[in-house]
Amino acid sequence: MFGINYYKADSSTFVIKTVRGAVRRKGKGLGFFYNPAFTSVSAIPTNVQESPFIFSLQTTDFQAVKVQGQITWRVVDPEKTAEMLNFNLKKGAGGYVSEDPLKLGDRVVRTVQSTIQGQVAAATLREALALNRQQLGAVRQQVGGDRSLVSLGIEVMNVVIAAITPTTETARALEAEAREAILQEADDAIYSRRKSAVEQERVIKEAELQTQLSVQQKEQEISASRIENERAILRGQTQTERERLQAEIEAENQRRQFVQLNAANSKQTADADAYAIAARMKAYTELPVENLKALAMAQMQPEQLMAMAFESLAQNAGRIGELNITPDLFGQLVRKLEK
Repeated sequence: MFGINYYKADSSTFVIKTVRGAVRRKGKGLGFFYNPAFTSVSAIPTNVQESPFIFSLQTTDFQAVKVQGQITWRVVDPEKTAEMLNFNLKKGAGGYVSEDPLKLGDRVVRTVQSTIQGQVAAATLREALALNRQQLGAVRQQVGGDRSLVSLGIEVMNVVIAAITPTTETARALEAEAREAILQEADDAIYSRRKSAVEQERVIKEAELQTQLSVQQKEQEISASRIENERAILRGQTQTERERLQAEIEAENQRRQFVQLNAANSKQTADADAYAIAARMKAYTELPVENLKALAMAQMQPEQLMAMAFESLAQNAGRIGELNITPDLFGQLVRKLEK
């Protein structure tokens, strides 16, 4: 009512009260009465603020990319900020008298943009699209050490790059190239798999053929062994038959020699018998008949002599008048015949 106003700052706002050009009070969360005619009030927010950004850059191979991200920053030295920029409030604390507080975030974004642009401009399209965390950490260090931000009392807490994207046409070309590379890798994988399958099939076939060859070799060995055994048996049988024939031949030779010797002996015996008979017959022919009869009768048995006597009687039957023969003589002859 008397031109006196009251101002109360929150706990995250640094306030500087200046009366007639001299700083009378400063600090966070202050509350006081003041006369707008002689007093100016500067209010600097010190809380953490986030400023999103998106800007277009060009790589070293003249390809356009868009970088999208967010900066986290805060005012750490509000007195420097108030000294460099106008944070004075309007009368009645209805807002700032200048646009410096509203453009403070843009200043930070432009600083980050210049730093990232240096990274992107020194890289090719593929390198820019593949910026890693280490390179982004270098960006944060460069932004945090920027003199313009330090002079404004601003600390950059973090820089997050959400995406680095090329133009639509370039993205389609890269997608096509990547798709072709993936398809080529798929074809290579199919080829490798088929090659491996063919190789495995070849190994299996070789193993089967090797097994068949081993079986055939074993069968040949068995057949050869069987043939050799049969040959040995045949040789044994042949040798046995040869020995049997040889034994038979030797036996026949011995038999022939025996027959020849026996025939020679028989011939000699027959010759001796013939000679003896001839000599005996010669002697008989030279002897008178009466002597021969006498010799013959000397060797005869009584019954033989009786037979010859009867024969002589029969021959001279015409000359015999009467002949008496006793029964005892015939009985004795019959008994001898029965014996």
